[in-house]
Amino acid sequence: MSRQVVRSSKFRHVFGQPAKADQCYEDVRVSQTTWDSGFCAVNPKFVALICEASGGGAFLVLPLGKTGRVDKNVPMVCGHTAPVLDIAWCPHNDNVIASGSEDCTVMVWEIPDGGLTLPLREPVVTLEGHTKRVGIVAWHPTAQNVLLSAGCDNVILVWDVGTGAAVLTLGADVHPDTIYSVDWSRDGALICTSCRDKHVRIIEPRKGTVVAEKDRPHEGTRPVRAVFVSDGKILTTGFSRMSERQVALWDMKHLEEPLSLQELDTSSGVLLPFFDPDTNIVYLCGKGDSSIRYFEITSEAPFLHYLSMFSSKDSQRGMGYMPKRGLEVNKCEIARFYKLHERRCEPIAMTVPRKSDLFQEDLYPPTAGPDAALTAEEWLGGHDAGPLLISLKDGYVPPKSRELRVNRGLDTGRRRTTPEASGSPSSDAISRLEEEMKKLQAMVQELQKRLDRLEETVQAK
Repeated sequence: MSRQVVRSSKFRHVFGQPAKADQCYEDVRVSQTTWDSGFCAVNPKFVALICEASGGGAFLVLPLGKTGRVDKNVPMVCGHTAPVLDIAWCPHNDNVIASGSEDCTVMVWEIPDGGLTLPLREPVVTLEGHTKRVGIVAWHPTAQNVLLSAGCDNVILVWDVGTGAAVLTLGADVHPDTIYSVDWSRDGALICTSCRDKHVRIIEPRKGTVVAEKDRPHEGTRPVRAVFVSDGKILTTGFSRMSERQVALWDMKHLEEPLSLQELDTSSGVLLPFFDPDTNIVYLCGKGDSSIRYFEITSEAPFLHYLSMFSSKDSQRGMGYMPKRGLEVNKCEIARFYKLHERRCEPIAMTVPRKSDLFQEDLYPPTAGPDAALTAEEWLGGHDAGPLLISLKDGYVPPKSRELRVNRGLDTGRRRTTPEASGSPSSDAISRLEEEMKKLQAMVQELQKRLDRLEETVQAK
């Protein structure tokens, strides 16, 4: 009689803990749009949620600590003229967020520390280049001010936000149909895309070449999602021919057969994968589900190990994922999700049970910090670099807010950007200010003369 050996892993007993009612964000009207994005983005300062809005598209940005009931008149970011489909915080500036919309534009916004006090209608820069709605926005993980957008025109554009120009274009010859997902590799050298034509592609965006391609990673017709994971592997979620949900792990160099393929259930919601490179855990959150599954990825067969599942009674309309630097390390929290209900946003902490409250170095290796490793020019010139790592041993202290500067250059026709928003007033504005100063100086001189005459009159009496 052989005894089955249980695989040892420090993450076997990870459990999910929903926040208490007073730590949730209540009475928010989450978007009803039928688009498979997370509808939520979080960082160590803010939580942003795509909301229902009349007369255009809007999303709500709240300071992380501003929990409880949200005022119905709370100011929102409302510059789009059609519903917002995707939002993403800049990994190198916690005050900057990008949004893609059905109005075919991408807008980049700067949120003041402490949150909004008035509705924000003027973006720092508007990026116009897509001819159909923009459903995906994703920042480069290591290069400053590099933003990717994917639209329903089957085009991927890579923008230099610092100049407001589209610097790279992957046209409809690369993706002949709707793009379902785009993910950057950890060093930003490659992107992984899934498409309605049932192909998953690994692309070198600067050359515009497809490095590797897999036809029909899942046999079903429903949307596929693909993300990079560790050691040159990619993970896909999709559906079988019998409409069973699947998760598969692939070696980028050998895409003929999956390293691992597991069937999960028969639900219809698309599974959104979130990968943590520090722990090699991937979390699968299905839209419409009431659960979060998590798996550990290892370098030895069978490669993909099911850990556990967090379940609750309410289904999720969307999900946000906190970067590692925003977690509470003294509580052994290794991930935190922000689950969107119909009228509520609920934080869920994933925790490793440990008795000690000391810093656990095995759970928190150095993680990606807020500083960019490259400039946009260096990355476009062919340089690659991994993220600049920081230690969380003494906790994470957010840096002072950094201003996003946009150099308009000669490209003024494509963007509706005010000079004041870009941080540098125009020559017309300077000349107007000089004229006002001269008028004020003349008024001061006239007042001084009148005072002198009054004093002479008083002395004479």
